Amino acid sequence: MRLLTSAMTSLREAVVAAIKSLLRGRSLIQAILAFWISPNTLKSQDVEPRKLLKKNIDDFLKEAETLLIGPIHGGGLRRFSERLKHQFREGLLSNPACMLPSYNSQLPSGHERGQYLALDVGGSTLRVALVELRGRGVQGDESVIVQMDSFKIDNSIRSLRGNAFFAWMAERIIQTVSKGSKQGQHAHQPLLMGLAWSFPIQQTSVKGGKLCGMGKGFLAADGLLGQDLGDIIKLACKQKGLHVELSAIVNDSGAALLSEAYISSSTRFGLILGTGVNIAVHLPVTTIGQSKYGDRPDTWYEKASHVIVNTELGMFGKDILPLTRWDKLLSAAHPRPDFQPLEHLVSGYYLGEVCRLVLVEAIGSTGIFGGVVPPSLLVPYSLDTETLSIIEADSSPSFDAGRQIFASRHPSPDNTSPSTVDIAVLRNLSSYISRRSASIVAASLFALWELKAEAEAGFLRGLGPGSAAESSPFAAETETEINISQTMVAFNGSVIENYPGYRKNLQAYVDALVDDVAGGEAATTTSIDLVAARESSLLGAAVALASLEGV
Repeated sequence: MRLLTSAMTSLREAVVAAIKSLLRGRSLIQAILAFWISPNTLKSQDVEPRKLLKKNIDDFLKEAETLLIGPIHGGGLRRFSERLKHQFREGLLSNPACMLPSYNSQLPSGHERGQYLALDVGGSTLRVALVELRGRGVQGDESVIVQMDSFKIDNSIRSLRGNAFFAWMAERIIQTVSKGSKQGQHAHQPLLMGLAWSFPIQQTSVKGGKLCGMGKGFLAADGLLGQDLGDIIKLACKQKGLHVELSAIVNDSGAALLSEAYISSSTRFGLILGTGVNIAVHLPVTTIGQSKYGDRPDTWYEKASHVIVNTELGMFGKDILPLTRWDKLLSAAHPRPDFQPLEHLVSGYYLGEVCRLVLVEAIGSTGIFGGVVPPSLLVPYSLDTETLSIIEADSSPSFDAGRQIFASRHPSPDNTSPSTVDIAVLRNLSSYISRRSASIVAASLFALWELKAEAEAGFLRGLGPGSAAESSPFAAETETEINISQTMVAFNGSVIENYPGYRKNLQAYVDALVDDVAGGEAATTTSIDLVAARESSLLGAAVALASLEGV
């Protein structure tokens, strides 16, 4: 009797649940199936639950939009920026892995001139170049690359461990130098170079620093953590018969800042957004915890009122990022899920993977692409950001270009072409993901801009009226910083340069944040403006070397 009563109760509850589901737009049959057929039963029969319970395509897109970009609306982006600023402050005080002060305390004057050998080690490319600096007054030709060789860094190179990677790098440097880029170099004299290093480094001098974990799939730091990067490269080249001396090392974001500061005197930020993401910012020396400077000579502090800080932006965001279920899937499968949480949501290495996870779910739950996931999409990171950029760039009614590129890279089992609706859905999903990325980068820039402004004002307040320090050069330099009305952000990287609409969206989000805090008067009083810094890594390394030599 009890069993019968229990069964009747369960049936009654199933019917009620089914009716409620029917009112929400699901069919009565779907609702009953959802109750009576457990996921375990379906799994045992190799039947995917989502095959039975299809979602409406519009409903799925609406949910994806809400999850991916909903958090930035209604003041959400401003609140997120405030939380980021709090994390930035904490990082500046003592965290040894981020907010790393460089040795670049002086921005270029713009009068530096000469030819310099520069290296750029990025996430996907090694470049070796001879750079000529001609001066700020040479409009449009302030700096030129006289000669350059580029070498692809693929997964096989990223997998080289420790010294093997630097031996590979040394061979490429020799390959370029042997072409005569520095003809007349005497064998007993070291070849002076500037290096743009796109990974974390704890600088111990203008030409050296302790190697840190690299991320982005690189294994070059294995067995070499904490060793001096300048010495590692010098030894690798020496073992190949080349006498070199690294005279200046800069991070890629710092190089972007320096390269554009050589041209525009109001440049205070460098933004890299390609395979990875990073920002360099020019901050008062007093903003950073003393322990983070390490052992620097007194002469450095005597000349330094400000310093270029490598934020290692990708490391921030833990516990404050608006994560979706797809982000959590990516993180769960990542070998270092907590190393660079913010980078997972914004950089070119991950945008395609987030979209792949969303798309696989969409195919199973809505039936797009015939309800069948192309086999290639079952492989992690198989949907790259370049594919998404091509699809987003296709604004034709039938999406012919998008359909063709997707079909060629991700063919279906029966070789049927994706429909216009299929590509339209994918295009919408990629748009949400790229816009979310732009909004998070905008919040990061704005938080650093506010932090800098507050630090400058705090420094002046700390001097006090009538104090000896009030009339020091540092006070005058700080006044100059405060009076900058148009702050330039030098940017570089494949995503911000090439992804359709990305730069426009990023600038719009930045403008909205500035306008909000300025009470609607930002258009006439203050601005943060993005400016392209072409070949910034190489040019920035050359500028750093030129500034060091006092040319």
